[in-house]
Amino acid sequence: MLELRAITAGYDRRAPVVRSANLTIASGESVGLLGPSGCGKSTLARVAALLHRPDAGQVVIDGTVAGGWRHRAPREQRTAFGVVFQQPRLSADPRLALRELIAEPLRAVGRSAEVTALVPELAARVGLGKDLMGRRPHEVSDGQLQRACLARALVLGPRWLICDEMTAMLDASTTAALVHVVEEYRGESGAGLLAVGHDRVLLERWCDRTVGWGQVAE
Repeated sequence: MLELRAITAGYDRRAPVVRSANLTIASGESVGLLGPSGCGKSTLARVAALLHRPDAGQVVIDGTVAGGWRHRAPREQRTAFGVVFQQPRLSADPRLALRELIAEPLRAVGRSAEVTALVPELAARVGLGKDLMGRRPHEVSDGQLQRACLARALVLGPRWLICDEMTAMLDASTTAALVHVVEEYRGESGAGLLAVGHDRVLLERWCDRTVGWGQVAE
């Protein structure tokens, strides 16, 4: 179970964008977090994925309180999360070819020996052809780059997926394809999902339950 307990967070302690937020996601459950732009959804998602240290509150992962944030988090907790952000061009190193982008987490945790097998498998899974794998972000479309970012999020076999407006910049067909990949992975792995967005129709079709921002935070 993933629990966010009384989370207060932001980028200025005098004016936090998240106040006393509480959210629980059971293992294998998919939860949609619905709210308008600027309300703090993305900040809460980053806290949930151990990428942003809250000013107050706790993140509890399978009964254990998070032991740190970003690179200071214990590896077991840090690698339990796969994250896909709204804007792939801001989350992808422009110097890396797509194959290196997908392989990045494996190399970071000392699993380089698995790159040869896992990267082509995941590229095919998200719908990236071999001809695209040597291209850099500026040489592919937003949809193609977001496919690579989803493959990167899945490469370590995470127990929790955080999709923060993952499909906001994509067309309907790419959106459907990426949601299908996420759900296929969850069906196989039992991973839990937090899908953040402002599209009520998409979240209600995608997730087991959808909660509004007012149900989560003050």
